[in-house]
Amino acid sequence: MEVNHQTAGRNETMSVSFLLNGEHIQLNVSPVARAVDLIRGELDQTGTKISCGIGRCGACSILVNEKLMVSCLLLAYQLDGTSVTTIEGLSSQDEIHPIQKAFLEEGGFQCGYCTPGMVLATKYLLDSNAEPDQHAIQEALSGNLCRCTGYGGIIRSVRCATSNQEGVR
Repeated sequence: MEVNHQTAGRNETMSVSFLLNGEHIQLNVSPVARAVDLIRGELDQTGTKISCGIGRCGACSILVNEKLMVSCLLLAYQLDGTSVTTIEGLSSQDEIHPIQKAFLEEGGFQCGYCTPGMVLATKYLLDSNAEPDQHAIQEALSGNLCRCTGYGGIIRSVRCATSNQEGVR
């Protein structure tokens, strides 16, 4: 029997179970489905953006077990057994997250496309380094590209979030 490797496995599914923004998710996914497509398309978390599709821009950044990852390079089945936080999972129904507030106050966005990835990169940074210096901030944001080149406002926003550490975590 001849197997066409390009179509093999496309009709198969795998069971995946994980937490998404604190909510238990269990569903069947294609073994070739990307995490970003699952998160945006099936789970309607559209704050996770698709841009480059090759892990260079950071627009699709998510937190997986509190580690920053680009979801365009993750397969959906790799989320099994994890806890995933998207930009939607940072704020509560009552108020926005302090990092998001800092981005609003300091003009840390222009078109807004990169903002979810920048905010999650900032969260990851501040969770591991409460007082980052300029170099640490630039390094933490280096995986995120801003098409509008609004880096001045983004850096100000991270500094503002750093100085307002209460409630950031």
